[in-house]
Amino acid sequence: MAEESHAAAGLFESLKTLSASLVGIVRTRLELLSTDVAEEREHLISLLVTGLVALFCLGVGIVLLAILIAVAFWESHRLAALGGLTGGFLAAGAGGVWLAMHKARTRPRLFAASLAELSKDRQHLSTKS
Repeated sequence: MAEESHAAAGLFESLKTLSASLVGIVRTRLELLSTDVAEEREHLISLLVTGLVALFCLGVGIVLLAILIAVAFWESHRLAALGGLTGGFLAAGAGGVWLAMHKARTRPRLFAASLAELSKDRQHLSTKS
């Protein structure tokens, strides 16, 4: 009878240890997930602010450059100057669209670190079974 209660106590201790381990693993993974979300949010905010400042400065600079070129060639080659500026702006816009699409396709997966850790956990648990 004493052996049965000792075995039951050992079983409950094992279950208690297992559940504590599982809770610890889940907590660690959730912390990692929240870190991934926070890093992604900070990255996107930084990218947005930097992009907006750069676009504003480039926009003002391009408008002023276009006005300067148009005024400089107004008497001799006004249509060629305006046509060249239009073509240049369209090419730059197309290049910007291509670059944005390329960056959107090649960006790292969200939660890549969390998924890698969960995969390691799964492999570790399946090898023990």
